[in-house]
Amino acid sequence: MPIYAYRCEACGFAKDVLQKISDPQLTVCLSCGKESFKKQLTAAGFQLKGTGWYATDFRGGTPPATGVSTGPVDGAAKADAPKADAAASTPKPASGTGTA
Repeated sequence: MPIYAYRCEACGFAKDVLQKISDPQLTVCLSCGKESFKKQLTAAGFQLKGTGWYATDFRGGTPPATGVSTGPVDGAAKADAPKADAAASTPKPASGTGTA
């Protein structure tokens, strides 16, 4: 259900009211009792959350490059890469029986 902002033109009392779209508009002020309670025009406020929604999705401009992924998975792979390279470059002892 949407929340509508109402304001009394006589006394200035303001209130946000949770109403169905089909409910009749309120006209009587809850504070002074006069029939000057009017619905105000307000901006709808919502935010898209979850994976796949980005702040730049619908703002125009160039679309993001495909195939580029970011996140903890890439960071973990990059963090593990130097350890694997260091282990591969460590010299191994010779398996011979004689000493020089």
